[in-house]
Amino acid sequence: MDSTSPDRTVLVLGANGRFGLAAAQAFAAAGWRVLAQVRRDAAAGMPAGATLVRAPLAALASGEALATLPRASIVVHAVNPLYTRWNEEALPAALAGMAIAERLGARFLLPGNVYNFGAAMPARIDEQTPQRPTTDKGRIRAEMERELEARAGAGRLAATVVTAGDFFGAGTGSWLDQVVVRSIGVGRLVYPGDPALVHAWAYLPDLARTFVRVAALDDAAPFERFTFDGHSVTGDALLAATESAAGALGVTPTRGWRRGTMPWRLLRIGGAVVPLWRELSKMSYLWRVPHALDGGKLRARCPGLATTPLESALCTSLRGLGIAGKGRPAAVPGIG
Repeated sequence: MDSTSPDRTVLVLGANGRFGLAAAQAFAAAGWRVLAQVRRDAAAGMPAGATLVRAPLAALASGEALATLPRASIVVHAVNPLYTRWNEEALPAALAGMAIAERLGARFLLPGNVYNFGAAMPARIDEQTPQRPTTDKGRIRAEMERELEARAGAGRLAATVVTAGDFFGAGTGSWLDQVVVRSIGVGRLVYPGDPALVHAWAYLPDLARTFVRVAALDDAAPFERFTFDGHSVTGDALLAATESAAGALGVTPTRGWRRGTMPWRLLRIGGAVVPLWRELSKMSYLWRVPHALDGGKLRARCPGLATTPLESALCTSLRGLGIAGKGRPAAVPGIG
């Protein structure tokens, strides 16, 4: 099929973000024409053949800027507001993305997360797990999906949600670089929760390649949900793999690794004056409730999906953060 045809053209909204850039790279590698919506110049690593769309979401949603663009059959919604503004901006951004997909007659692809399932979520989550959010962010996430399902049911658009765990890899701003390896230069790793409990993680290059496969499905229902299994591992397993990956890059503390924990009590107290700490504290249950994602349906529909081994994924992620020898990650604000 001609890679410039609408059937092989994808519009990535928020293409400079971690997931947006990974998605642009994955679709380009698979031979798709990529339209990359950005608010500024392209981020490092943007595919050379990508067409930059320097237009705000509102202009695209109103149709003002769509007429000049090539037709796309897929819209990937990778817009992710700052965590401290997420409650106010996430739903309006998603609604704008839906409006864009409707105008294009394109399928809307949304990366979902586990916020929807609340503090009583089961140990294993699949497409049939009831959504019982217990936080504002969870309720907003659930509302996004209800709106997508309603629009699909009314024939206004087609949509797919791929639910994944905490992102890591392909850039900065994740729990991995902000917390786990932030002090790796002094031989210390920090885990945010109980290291004996299972937590779901998603290596972004793997998730992005999954979106390419999902976009190519020719038997998709008007509204579909998938859960992406990624790496659902205990904190102990994640830290052990991180230590091994760091060792492969030449980072081996002379006195051995030290492990620390997240000072949640301090964050709750400090949240009175530090907005980011307040928002993180509200979601702290995610580190106290064990959860894994079931990828059975996804693998049945997209056979041959590859998962990068955890240590290899961490090695690539650490290298991308500039960690080698005595290197350490740069401090960046916010958990996206």
